[in-house]
Amino acid sequence: MEQEKNEFRFTEKPEVEEVNCDILIIGGGMSGAGAAFEACRWATPKNLKVVMADKAAVERSGAVAQGLSAINTYIGENDIDDYVRYVRADLMGIIREDLVKDLGRMVDDSVHLFEQWGLPIWKKDDEGHSMDGFQARDSGKALLKDGGTPVRSGKWQIMINGESYKAIVGDVAKKSLEYNAQATGQEQNLYERVFCTRLLMDANEPNRIAGAIGFSTRENKVYVFKANAVINGSGGAVNVFRPRSVGEGLGRAWFPVWNSGSGYAMGIQAGAELTLMENRFVPMRFKDGYGPVGAWFLFFKAKATNAIGEDYCDTHADEIHEQFAPYDEPMGTALRNHAAMVDMKAGLGPIMMHTDKAMQALEESMDAKQIKHLEAEAWEDFLDMTIAQAGLWAANDVEPNKVPSELMPSEPYLLGSHAGCAGFWVSGPGDIEGTPDEWSWGYNRMSTVNGLFMSGDVVGASGHKFSSGSHAEGRIAGKMAVAWCLDHEGYSPAISESIDELVAEIYAPMELYAKYKSYTTAPENVDINPNYIRPRMLQFRLMKIMDEYVGGVSTWYTTSATLLAEGLKKLEVLKEDSARMAASDLHELLRCWENYHRIWAAEAHARHINFREESRYPGYYYRGDFPGIDDANWKCFTNSRWTQEGGWEHKKVPYVELVPAPTPA
Repeated sequence: MEQEKNEFRFTEKPEVEEVNCDILIIGGGMSGAGAAFEACRWATPKNLKVVMADKAAVERSGAVAQGLSAINTYIGENDIDDYVRYVRADLMGIIREDLVKDLGRMVDDSVHLFEQWGLPIWKKDDEGHSMDGFQARDSGKALLKDGGTPVRSGKWQIMINGESYKAIVGDVAKKSLEYNAQATGQEQNLYERVFCTRLLMDANEPNRIAGAIGFSTRENKVYVFKANAVINGSGGAVNVFRPRSVGEGLGRAWFPVWNSGSGYAMGIQAGAELTLMENRFVPMRFKDGYGPVGAWFLFFKAKATNAIGEDYCDTHADEIHEQFAPYDEPMGTALRNHAAMVDMKAGLGPIMMHTDKAMQALEESMDAKQIKHLEAEAWEDFLDMTIAQAGLWAANDVEPNKVPSELMPSEPYLLGSHAGCAGFWVSGPGDIEGTPDEWSWGYNRMSTVNGLFMSGDVVGASGHKFSSGSHAEGRIAGKMAVAWCLDHEGYSPAISESIDELVAEIYAPMELYAKYKSYTTAPENVDINPNYIRPRMLQFRLMKIMDEYVGGVSTWYTTSATLLAEGLKKLEVLKEDSARMAASDLHELLRCWENYHRIWAAEAHARHINFREESRYPGYYYRGDFPGIDDANWKCFTNSRWTQEGGWEHKKVPYVELVPAPTPA
């Protein structure tokens, strides 16, 4: 299918509004909220204008939108070097240790702010018993910053009452933006329901960001944002691979379905260098509802077994040690997945979590009132995060305190903040001993594109940030973006591309639909048309390609050079056909652009897996032609860059250990 020139003959041309600012933040999730808070704090006294564009509404934007029952990164009484070791061990030995250590020394400050802003955090009472956040607050327990003792569900996790977690953090970000707007004379500096499609490069300075362009999903309007610095916090990617759930359950996923890889796609097209894009996350979750298991494992001490009651991590410990040592001590997320898959392939499924036995064991040490409260918290664990799981249990007559619940590894997700580390190669802080000079080029969290900063899921080689770490990383990027602007005063963005052409590109799907819809007798209900493809159908094609050729659930996450070569061929055809996507309204236009971005993220992922000739992440993906881990050749970062002129280029970057072993249990 060929691209047609959009001359706005069949659809109304949108209004175009230019927005000038010093710092543009794209994305209103946890990292974007952190960036807004910190950037406005330092920018406002210097009369620098800060603007945020978010495709959602900030109160419920990003991966924390529905809420959480725990903050998964809080250092507290622990050692920061141990935090680095923990992240390194779980990500199979390769991380940017300078970025992780830098995050570790900042993250607690964000958590303390959350509590000051109103987030209820569980505490220990004087007898060492657990109090939920509201009980702790009502009884006057000290704040964390004043010495309060949190309830830990694991070494790095603390329990919260988190249904309104993002609303609390988002409200502060909005107030920070209001403060900046009033002080700098801006009528508006928060643009919600605006989807950014492209980053804009400077016409006069090579490798220099100049802003971004996006469209409103509520009115016929395009925004051209011109900025001195841009902070990209627009999330990871879901629905790149075919999900396990089908039919009415197709929209269910562990990772939020609105994360469409936009942060990856826009950065790639701007020429920013990537690292470890072969990495992905495959969470083991309650089957079909994707309900969280962390609190059940860590706080309620539930055990998971195969169908005959064996602890699969124990039964396969020796063979895993033989295959994957030293990365099995401790056995991280990927290898625990691997152990479960070995049993499922051998016919020893389903994998069951014994939620019933965990609750029964707790009843032996608690009175009736404590048990009732604990059961309520166990349910809240799902209502805070995955309401669908509670509904699914109810629909299937499952009472998890009475019967075990089935677990299943999900489809893969691309991200850099949870137990994954796919993203961009960014500058580190530069002050951590032993860090190579080339890992820092002056502005912490700036990409290899001048003025373009990264935060949250799109930062590579720095996983296990979770929500609190993403907020802290956004704050780092926000402060550094202010420093960049102060060092580059007087910069005036000059856009290298025609705005008229970019606007026509954005609205091309709506023009196609309006032009050709009469070829279909019921265009609002029928997907088939000889002249265009609807975004729903194109997304199905993408997910099928990635599932079958790039290691999805249908192949037990296994791929090879020959499969990847075929998959990349099919992605090229899909990219060509994507030029004929059609949109009947602004919502469908959003879906078209999400698909464009997913394809870029998907291609980067496939090309990186092809480049790394080993199975570095067993349990997440396998190279059938290169089984096992090859430290002699591949204990390194795999970096890439795409350019309009040269296409994709890949290279190895040496791994450097900054925090000495051993890895703690």
